Amino acid sequence: MAERVDPLWEMVFSRLRLTEPDCGLMLQPWLRHVRRHGDRQVITSGVRVLSVLTPKAPYFPDFVTPPEGAQGLGSALAAIRSTPRHRLRDEFRRLAEVRPTPGWTRPLAAGDGESLLELTEALARYHRAVVEPYGDLLDEAVETDRVHRLGVAGDVEGVLRGMWPLMNWRAPVLEVQYAHDRDLHLNGRGLRLVPSYFCRRTPVAFADPELPPTVVYPLHHDWTWQRQLQSGRREQGALAALLGNTRSAVLAAVGAGATTTELAERLGASPSSVSRHTTVLREAGLLTTQRQGLSVLHRRTSLGSALLGSN
Repeated sequence: MAERVDPLWEMVFSRLRLTEPDCGLMLQPWLRHVRRHGDRQVITSGVRVLSVLTPKAPYFPDFVTPPEGAQGLGSALAAIRSTPRHRLRDEFRRLAEVRPTPGWTRPLAAGDGESLLELTEALARYHRAVVEPYGDLLDEAVETDRVHRLGVAGDVEGVLRGMWPLMNWRAPVLEVQYAHDRDLHLNGRGLRLVPSYFCRRTPVAFADPELPPTVVYPLHHDWTWQRQLQSGRREQGALAALLGNTRSAVLAAVGAGATTTELAERLGASPSSVSRHTTVLREAGLLTTQRQGLSVLHRRTSLGSALLGSN
Protein backbone atom coordinates (compact mmCIF):
# COMPACT_ATOMS: atom_id res chain seq x y z
CA MET A 1 0.00 0.00 0.00
CA ALA A 2 1.57 3.24 -1.19
CA GLU A 3 2.31 5.94 1.37
CA ARG A 4 1.53 8.83 -0.97
CA VAL A 5 -0.40 9.66 -4.11
CA ASP A 6 1.12 9.17 -7.56
CA PRO A 7 1.60 12.62 -9.18
CA LEU A 8 0.72 11.51 -12.71
CA TRP A 9 -2.42 9.64 -11.69
CA GLU A 10 -3.50 12.68 -9.67
CA MET A 11 -3.11 14.86 -12.75
CA VAL A 12 -5.21 12.44 -14.82
CA PHE A 13 -8.00 12.31 -12.23
CA SER A 14 -7.89 16.02 -11.37
CA ARG A 15 -8.48 16.81 -15.05
CA LEU A 16 -11.64 14.71 -14.91
CA ARG A 17 -12.81 16.51 -11.78
CA LEU A 18 -12.18 19.91 -13.39
CA THR A 19 -14.27 19.09 -16.45
CA GLU A 20 -17.25 17.17 -15.03
CA PRO A 21 -20.52 18.83 -13.95
CA ASP A 22 -20.23 17.70 -10.32
CA CYS A 23 -16.78 16.87 -8.93
CA GLY A 24 -18.14 15.76 -5.56
CA LEU A 25 -18.83 17.53 -2.30
CA MET A 26 -15.43 16.99 -0.69
CA LEU A 27 -13.57 18.48 -3.66
CA GLN A 28 -15.61 21.69 -3.91
CA PRO A 29 -13.14 23.85 -1.89
CA TRP A 30 -10.25 22.64 -4.08
CA LEU A 31 -12.23 23.32 -7.25
CA ARG A 32 -13.18 26.84 -6.15
CA HIS A 33 -9.60 27.65 -5.12
CA VAL A 34 -8.14 26.36 -8.39
CA ARG A 35 -10.62 28.36 -10.45
CA ARG A 36 -9.98 31.55 -8.48
CA HIS A 37 -6.23 31.40 -8.02
CA GLY A 38 -4.84 28.95 -10.60
CA ASP A 39 -3.07 30.06 -13.77
CA ARG A 40 -5.94 29.77 -16.24
CA GLN A 41 -3.74 29.47 -19.32
CA VAL A 42 -1.61 26.72 -17.78
CA ILE A 43 -4.66 24.82 -16.56
CA THR A 44 -6.45 25.10 -19.90
CA SER A 45 -3.36 23.86 -21.73
CA GLY A 46 -2.90 20.95 -19.32
CA VAL A 47 -6.56 19.96 -19.52
CA ARG A 48 -6.35 20.01 -23.33
CA VAL A 49 -3.32 17.70 -23.36
CA LEU A 50 -4.67 15.32 -20.74
CA SER A 51 -8.10 15.18 -22.38
CA VAL A 52 -6.49 13.85 -25.54
CA LEU A 53 -3.98 11.48 -23.96
CA THR A 54 -6.23 10.19 -21.15
CA PRO A 55 -9.80 10.35 -22.48
CA LYS A 56 -12.77 9.01 -20.58
CA ALA A 57 -12.71 5.86 -22.67
CA PRO A 58 -12.03 2.11 -22.33
CA TYR A 59 -8.30 2.77 -22.83
CA PHE A 60 -5.59 5.37 -22.47
CA PRO A 61 -1.80 4.91 -22.88
CA ASP A 62 0.11 3.59 -19.89
CA PHE A 63 3.18 5.68 -20.71
CA VAL A 64 1.34 8.74 -19.33
CA THR A 65 1.22 7.18 -15.83
CA PRO A 66 4.51 5.26 -15.55
CA PRO A 67 5.24 3.09 -12.48
CA GLU A 68 8.16 5.44 -11.74
CA GLY A 69 5.56 7.83 -10.35
CA ALA A 70 6.11 5.98 -7.07
CA GLN A 71 9.45 7.81 -6.83
CA GLY A 72 7.96 11.24 -7.41
CA LEU A 73 7.16 13.67 -10.20
CA GLY A 74 10.72 14.05 -11.50
CA SER A 75 11.18 10.30 -11.93
CA ALA A 76 7.79 9.97 -13.61
CA LEU A 77 8.46 12.73 -16.13
CA ALA A 78 11.91 11.28 -16.89
CA ALA A 79 10.25 7.91 -17.54
CA ILE A 80 7.82 9.52 -20.00
CA ARG A 81 10.67 11.15 -21.90
CA SER A 82 12.52 7.83 -22.15
CA THR A 83 9.55 5.73 -23.28
CA PRO A 84 10.71 3.35 -26.07
CA ARG A 85 9.50 4.29 -29.53
CA HIS A 86 7.93 0.91 -30.23
CA ARG A 87 5.83 1.25 -27.09
CA LEU A 88 4.70 4.79 -27.98
CA ARG A 89 3.76 3.62 -31.46
CA ASP A 90 1.73 0.67 -30.12
CA GLU A 91 -0.02 2.66 -27.39
CA PHE A 92 -0.99 5.55 -29.68
CA ARG A 93 -2.31 3.07 -32.23
CA ARG A 94 -4.49 1.52 -29.56
CA LEU A 95 -5.61 4.97 -28.37
CA ALA A 96 -6.66 5.92 -31.91
CA GLU A 97 -8.90 2.83 -32.00
CA VAL A 98 -11.04 4.17 -29.13
CA ARG A 99 -10.75 7.92 -29.71
CA PRO A 100 -9.51 9.94 -32.75
CA THR A 101 -6.20 11.68 -32.01
CA PRO A 102 -5.30 15.18 -33.31
CA GLY A 103 -2.31 15.86 -35.53
CA TRP A 104 -0.12 17.25 -32.74
CA THR A 105 0.14 13.75 -31.24
CA ARG A 106 1.93 12.30 -34.28
CA PRO A 107 5.43 13.43 -33.23
CA LEU A 108 4.75 11.95 -29.78
CA ALA A 109 3.66 8.65 -31.31
CA ALA A 110 6.89 8.65 -33.33
CA GLY A 111 8.99 9.19 -30.20
CA ASP A 112 10.20 12.69 -31.11
CA GLY A 113 12.42 13.83 -28.24
CA GLU A 114 11.47 17.51 -28.44
CA SER A 115 7.75 16.68 -28.41
CA LEU A 116 8.18 14.44 -25.38
CA LEU A 117 10.08 17.21 -23.60
CA GLU A 118 7.30 19.71 -24.38
CA LEU A 119 4.74 17.23 -23.06
CA THR A 120 6.51 16.73 -19.74
CA GLU A 121 7.02 20.48 -19.33
CA ALA A 122 3.30 21.06 -19.87
CA LEU A 123 2.49 18.34 -17.32
CA ALA A 124 4.90 19.85 -14.80
CA ARG A 125 3.27 23.28 -15.17
CA TYR A 126 -0.19 21.76 -14.75
CA HIS A 127 0.94 19.88 -11.63
CA ARG A 128 2.30 23.11 -10.11
CA ALA A 129 -1.02 24.85 -10.74
CA VAL A 130 -3.54 22.14 -9.83
CA VAL A 131 -1.97 19.52 -7.56
CA GLU A 132 1.20 20.81 -5.88
CA PRO A 133 -0.39 23.71 -3.91
CA TYR A 134 -2.62 21.19 -2.13
CA GLY A 135 0.13 18.72 -1.24
CA ASP A 136 -0.40 19.00 2.52
CA LEU A 137 -4.11 18.32 2.17
CA LEU A 138 -3.46 15.29 -0.06
CA ASP A 139 -0.79 13.92 2.29
CA GLU A 140 -3.09 14.23 5.30
CA ALA A 141 -5.96 12.52 3.49
CA VAL A 142 -3.72 9.66 2.34
CA GLU A 143 -2.25 9.18 5.80
CA THR A 144 -5.75 9.12 7.32
CA ASP A 145 -6.89 6.54 4.78
CA ARG A 146 -3.78 4.42 5.21
CA VAL A 147 -3.80 4.46 9.03
CA HIS A 148 -7.46 3.58 9.12
CA ARG A 149 -7.19 0.69 6.68
CA LEU A 150 -4.04 -0.79 8.22
CA GLY A 151 -5.10 -0.09 11.79
CA VAL A 152 -8.53 -1.65 11.44
CA ALA A 153 -7.35 -4.63 9.38
CA GLY A 154 -3.97 -5.52 10.83
CA ASP A 155 -3.12 -7.98 8.04
CA VAL A 156 -3.26 -8.35 4.27
CA GLU A 157 -6.51 -10.30 4.29
CA GLY A 158 -8.10 -7.63 6.45
CA VAL A 159 -6.87 -4.83 4.19
CA LEU A 160 -8.33 -6.53 1.13
CA ARG A 161 -11.64 -7.24 2.84
CA GLY A 162 -11.71 -3.63 4.01
CA MET A 163 -11.63 -2.42 0.41
CA TRP A 164 -15.34 -3.21 0.12
CA PRO A 165 -17.38 -1.75 -1.62
CA LEU A 166 -14.64 -0.47 -3.95
CA MET A 167 -13.35 -4.02 -4.36
CA ASN A 168 -14.58 -7.44 -3.35
CA TRP A 169 -12.06 -9.91 -1.90
CA ARG A 170 -12.97 -13.52 -2.68
CA ALA A 171 -9.74 -15.35 -2.00
CA PRO A 172 -7.68 -15.69 -4.06
CA VAL A 173 -9.39 -13.15 -6.37
CA LEU A 174 -9.78 -9.41 -5.86
CA GLU A 175 -12.80 -8.23 -7.88
CA VAL A 176 -13.30 -4.67 -9.07
CA GLN A 177 -16.52 -3.47 -10.71
CA TYR A 178 -15.42 -2.04 -14.05
CA ALA A 179 -17.05 -1.35 -17.38
CA HIS A 180 -14.85 -3.80 -19.28
CA ASP A 181 -14.21 -7.40 -18.30
CA ARG A 182 -10.58 -8.46 -17.91
CA ASP A 183 -8.38 -10.66 -15.73
CA LEU A 184 -5.00 -9.67 -14.35
CA HIS A 185 -2.90 -12.61 -13.16
CA LEU A 186 -0.17 -11.72 -10.67
CA ASN A 187 1.89 -14.84 -11.37
CA GLY A 188 3.79 -14.41 -8.14
CA ARG A 189 4.16 -10.65 -8.40
CA GLY A 190 2.97 -8.35 -5.62
CA LEU A 191 -0.01 -6.04 -6.00
CA ARG A 192 0.54 -2.35 -5.28
CA LEU A 193 -2.44 -0.39 -3.96
CA VAL A 194 -2.17 3.36 -4.61
CA PRO A 195 -4.63 5.76 -2.94
CA SER A 196 -5.83 8.73 -4.97
CA TYR A 197 -7.37 11.95 -3.72
CA PHE A 198 -9.01 12.85 -7.05
CA CYS A 199 -10.13 9.39 -8.18
CA ARG A 200 -13.87 8.73 -7.78
CA ARG A 201 -16.01 5.61 -7.61
CA THR A 202 -13.97 3.07 -9.60
CA PRO A 203 -10.38 1.84 -9.06
CA VAL A 204 -8.15 1.75 -12.14
CA ALA A 205 -5.25 -0.47 -13.24
CA PHE A 206 -2.65 -0.38 -16.00
CA ALA A 207 -3.85 -1.63 -19.37
CA ASP A 208 -0.61 -3.58 -20.00
CA PRO A 209 -0.58 -6.75 -17.87
CA GLU A 210 3.23 -6.87 -18.12
CA LEU A 211 3.61 -3.67 -16.09
CA PRO A 212 3.93 -3.96 -12.29
CA PRO A 213 0.45 -4.95 -10.98
CA THR A 214 -1.08 -1.76 -9.63
CA VAL A 215 -4.56 -0.68 -8.59
CA VAL A 216 -5.19 3.03 -8.04
CA TYR A 217 -8.23 3.48 -5.80
CA PRO A 218 -10.22 6.48 -4.45
CA LEU A 219 -9.27 7.09 -0.83
CA HIS A 220 -12.05 7.18 1.74
CA HIS A 221 -13.02 10.83 2.14
CA ASP A 222 -15.40 10.02 4.99
CA TRP A 223 -12.40 9.50 7.27
CA THR A 224 -10.98 12.84 6.17
CA TRP A 225 -14.21 14.52 7.27
CA GLN A 226 -14.04 12.73 10.62
CA ARG A 227 -10.45 13.78 11.20
CA GLN A 228 -11.28 17.41 10.47
CA LEU A 229 -14.29 17.34 12.77
CA GLN A 230 -12.36 15.72 15.61
CA SER A 231 -9.45 18.14 15.33
CA GLY A 232 -11.67 21.18 14.86
CA ARG A 233 -9.84 22.08 11.65
CA ARG A 234 -11.55 23.91 8.83
CA GLU A 235 -9.70 23.36 5.56
CA GLN A 236 -10.28 26.28 3.18
CA GLY A 237 -13.35 27.52 5.06
CA ALA A 238 -16.02 26.10 7.34
CA LEU A 239 -17.18 22.59 6.57
CA ALA A 240 -20.74 23.85 6.41
CA ALA A 241 -19.75 25.95 3.41
CA LEU A 242 -19.15 22.72 1.52
CA LEU A 243 -22.84 21.87 1.74
CA GLY A 244 -24.50 25.12 0.76
CA ASN A 245 -27.83 26.27 2.17
CA THR A 246 -30.01 23.77 0.32
CA ARG A 247 -28.00 20.67 1.17
CA SER A 248 -27.64 21.83 4.77
CA ALA A 249 -31.43 22.12 4.87
CA VAL A 250 -31.84 18.63 3.39
CA LEU A 251 -29.43 17.17 5.95
CA ALA A 252 -31.29 18.87 8.81
CA ALA A 253 -34.74 17.95 7.46
CA VAL A 254 -33.93 14.24 7.45
CA GLY A 255 -34.39 14.19 11.22
CA ALA A 256 -34.77 10.64 12.49
CA GLY A 257 -35.37 9.45 8.92
CA ALA A 258 -37.39 10.58 5.93
CA THR A 259 -38.34 9.44 2.44
CA THR A 260 -37.65 11.56 -0.63
CA THR A 261 -41.33 12.55 -0.79
CA GLU A 262 -41.37 13.55 2.87
CA LEU A 263 -38.23 15.66 2.42
CA ALA A 264 -39.76 17.35 -0.60
CA GLU A 265 -42.87 18.22 1.45
CA ARG A 266 -40.81 19.49 4.40
CA LEU A 267 -38.63 21.68 2.20
CA GLY A 268 -41.22 22.76 -0.36
CA ALA A 269 -39.06 21.35 -3.16
CA SER A 270 -39.59 18.86 -5.97
CA PRO A 271 -38.75 15.19 -5.33
CA SER A 272 -36.29 15.21 -8.25
CA SER A 273 -34.41 18.16 -6.75
CA VAL A 274 -34.30 16.51 -3.33
CA SER A 275 -33.10 13.27 -4.90
CA ARG A 276 -30.14 15.04 -6.51
CA HIS A 277 -29.10 16.54 -3.18
CA THR A 278 -29.49 13.28 -1.25
CA THR A 279 -27.29 11.56 -3.85
CA VAL A 280 -24.50 14.09 -3.22
CA LEU A 281 -24.89 13.79 0.55
CA ARG A 282 -24.84 10.00 0.35
CA GLU A 283 -21.65 10.02 -1.75
CA ALA A 284 -20.07 12.26 0.90
CA GLY A 285 -20.92 9.74 3.61
CA LEU A 286 -23.43 12.03 5.34
CA LEU A 287 -26.59 10.05 4.53
CA THR A 288 -27.53 6.42 4.04
CA THR A 289 -30.35 5.39 1.73
CA GLN A 290 -32.38 2.20 2.07
CA ARG A 291 -35.23 1.08 -0.18
CA GLN A 292 -38.52 0.31 1.54
CA GLY A 293 -41.09 -0.94 -0.94
CA LEU A 294 -41.60 1.78 -3.54
CA SER A 295 -39.93 4.44 -1.40
CA VAL A 296 -36.39 5.09 -0.22
CA LEU A 297 -35.65 6.05 3.37
CA HIS A 298 -32.82 8.48 4.09
CA ARG A 299 -31.03 8.58 7.44
CA ARG A 300 -28.13 10.68 8.66
CA THR A 301 -24.91 8.85 9.36
CA SER A 302 -23.05 9.56 12.59
CA LEU A 303 -20.73 11.68 10.48
CA GLY A 304 -23.69 13.64 9.07
CA SER A 305 -25.06 14.24 12.56
CA ALA A 306 -21.63 15.34 13.81
CA LEU A 307 -21.23 17.76 10.93
CA LEU A 308 -24.70 19.18 11.48
CA GLY A 309 -24.07 19.55 15.22
CA SER A 310 -20.69 21.24 14.72
CA ASN A 311 -22.40 24.03 12.75
